[in-house]
Amino acid sequence: MEKTLSIIKPDGVRRGLIGEVIRRLEKAEIEIAAMKMLHMTKKEAEGFYAVHREKPFFGSLTDFMSSGPIVVMVLKGEGVIAKYRKLMGATNYKEADPGTIRADFATDIEKNVVHGSDAPETAAEEIKYFFSELEIVK
Repeated sequence: MEKTLSIIKPDGVRRGLIGEVIRRLEKAEIEIAAMKMLHMTKKEAEGFYAVHREKPFFGSLTDFMSSGPIVVMVLKGEGVIAKYRKLMGATNYKEADPGTIRADFATDIEKNVVHGSDAPETAAEEIKYFFSELEIVK
Protein backbone atom coordinates (compact mmCIF):
# COMPACT_ATOMS: atom_id res chain seq x y z
CA MET A 1 0.00 0.00 0.00
CA GLU A 2 1.64 3.21 -1.20
CA LYS A 3 1.58 6.38 0.92
CA THR A 4 2.14 10.03 0.09
CA LEU A 5 2.10 13.35 1.88
CA SER A 6 -0.41 16.04 1.01
CA ILE A 7 -0.28 19.62 2.24
CA ILE A 8 -3.03 22.14 1.85
CA LYS A 9 -0.89 25.26 1.80
CA PRO A 10 -1.59 28.54 3.65
CA ASP A 11 -3.35 30.03 0.61
CA GLY A 12 -5.72 27.06 0.43
CA VAL A 13 -6.49 27.24 4.15
CA ARG A 14 -6.95 31.03 4.06
CA ARG A 15 -9.32 30.77 1.10
CA GLY A 16 -11.49 28.09 2.73
CA LEU A 17 -10.51 25.28 0.35
CA ILE A 18 -9.85 22.52 2.92
CA GLY A 19 -13.27 20.92 2.39
CA GLU A 20 -13.01 21.19 -1.39
CA VAL A 21 -9.60 19.47 -1.46
CA ILE A 22 -10.87 16.69 0.83
CA ARG A 23 -14.02 16.34 -1.31
CA ARG A 24 -11.86 15.84 -4.39
CA LEU A 25 -9.69 13.28 -2.59
CA GLU A 26 -12.78 11.32 -1.55
CA LYS A 27 -14.31 11.56 -5.02
CA ALA A 28 -11.05 10.18 -6.46
CA GLU A 29 -11.26 7.33 -3.89
CA ILE A 30 -8.00 8.39 -2.23
CA GLU A 31 -7.94 7.30 1.40
CA ILE A 32 -6.81 9.69 4.15
CA ALA A 33 -4.77 7.79 6.74
CA ALA A 34 -3.82 10.80 8.91
CA MET A 35 -4.60 14.51 9.02
CA LYS A 36 -3.81 17.54 11.16
CA MET A 37 -3.61 21.30 11.01
CA LEU A 38 -0.51 23.14 12.14
CA HIS A 39 1.36 26.40 11.65
CA MET A 40 5.02 25.90 10.74
CA THR A 41 7.64 28.31 11.98
CA LYS A 42 10.08 29.70 9.43
CA LYS A 43 12.73 27.29 10.80
CA GLU A 44 10.36 24.30 10.42
CA ALA A 45 9.53 25.34 6.84
CA GLU A 46 13.27 25.63 6.10
CA GLY A 47 13.77 22.13 7.49
CA PHE A 48 10.97 20.67 5.38
CA TYR A 49 12.18 22.37 2.19
CA ALA A 50 15.92 21.90 2.92
CA VAL A 51 16.37 20.15 -0.45
CA HIS A 52 15.66 23.53 -2.10
CA ARG A 53 18.01 25.57 0.15
CA GLU A 54 20.29 26.67 -2.71
CA LYS A 55 17.47 27.61 -5.07
CA PRO A 56 16.49 31.25 -5.59
CA PHE A 57 12.88 30.67 -4.45
CA PHE A 58 13.84 29.11 -1.08
CA GLY A 59 13.32 32.30 0.97
CA SER A 60 9.97 33.21 -0.53
CA LEU A 61 8.78 29.58 -0.35
CA THR A 62 9.63 29.20 3.33
CA ASP A 63 8.19 32.65 4.13
CA PHE A 64 4.96 31.64 2.40
CA MET A 65 4.75 28.17 3.97
CA SER A 66 5.20 29.68 7.45
CA SER A 67 2.73 32.53 6.81
CA GLY A 68 -0.34 30.68 8.13
CA PRO A 69 -1.85 27.33 9.05
CA ILE A 70 -1.52 24.30 6.77
CA VAL A 71 -3.31 20.96 6.71
CA VAL A 72 -1.02 17.95 6.35
CA MET A 73 -2.38 14.55 5.40
CA VAL A 74 -1.06 11.06 4.76
CA LEU A 75 -2.83 9.57 1.77
CA LYS A 76 -2.71 5.87 0.97
CA GLY A 77 -3.74 3.50 -1.77
CA GLU A 78 -2.54 1.72 -4.89
CA GLY A 79 -0.52 4.16 -7.01
CA VAL A 80 -1.56 7.04 -4.72
CA ILE A 81 1.47 9.21 -5.55
CA ALA A 82 0.70 9.33 -9.28
CA LYS A 83 -3.04 9.49 -8.65
CA TYR A 84 -2.73 12.48 -6.29
CA ARG A 85 -0.21 14.28 -8.51
CA LYS A 86 -2.67 13.99 -11.40
CA LEU A 87 -5.47 15.35 -9.18
CA MET A 88 -3.26 18.28 -8.09
CA GLY A 89 -2.17 19.27 -11.61
CA ALA A 90 1.15 20.72 -12.77
CA THR A 91 3.17 22.82 -10.30
CA ASN A 92 2.80 25.73 -12.69
CA TYR A 93 -0.96 26.17 -12.54
CA LYS A 94 -0.95 27.71 -16.04
CA GLU A 95 0.15 24.30 -17.36
CA ALA A 96 -2.24 22.29 -15.17
CA ASP A 97 -5.02 20.30 -16.83
CA PRO A 98 -8.52 21.77 -16.50
CA GLY A 99 -10.39 20.37 -13.51
CA THR A 100 -7.27 19.82 -11.39
CA ILE A 101 -6.92 21.52 -8.00
CA ARG A 102 -4.18 23.86 -9.20
CA ALA A 103 -5.91 24.77 -12.48
CA ASP A 104 -9.09 25.58 -10.57
CA PHE A 105 -7.66 27.40 -7.52
CA ALA A 106 -3.97 28.40 -7.79
CA THR A 107 -3.12 32.09 -8.05
CA ASP A 108 0.60 31.77 -8.83
CA ILE A 109 3.31 29.11 -9.05
CA GLU A 110 4.03 29.29 -5.30
CA LYS A 111 0.46 29.86 -4.10
CA ASN A 112 -0.79 26.73 -5.82
CA VAL A 113 -2.96 25.44 -2.93
CA VAL A 114 -1.46 21.95 -2.48
CA HIS A 115 1.78 20.00 -2.20
CA GLY A 116 2.26 16.31 -2.88
CA SER A 117 5.28 14.04 -2.66
CA ASP A 118 6.87 13.14 -5.99
CA ALA A 119 8.26 9.66 -5.26
CA PRO A 120 8.02 6.87 -2.66
CA GLU A 121 11.36 7.85 -1.06
CA THR A 122 10.37 11.51 -0.85
CA ALA A 123 6.96 10.56 0.53
CA ALA A 124 8.52 8.46 3.31
CA GLU A 125 10.79 11.34 4.38
CA GLU A 126 8.06 13.97 4.14
CA ILE A 127 5.57 11.88 6.10
CA LYS A 128 8.14 11.35 8.88
CA TYR A 129 8.61 15.13 9.09
CA PHE A 130 5.01 15.60 10.24
CA PHE A 131 3.70 12.25 11.55
CA SER A 132 4.73 9.46 13.88
CA GLU A 133 3.72 5.88 13.00
CA LEU A 134 1.15 6.01 15.84
CA GLU A 135 -0.72 8.83 14.07
CA ILE A 136 -1.21 6.95 10.79
CA VAL A 137 -4.21 4.64 10.46
CA LYS A 138 -3.08 1.26 9.17
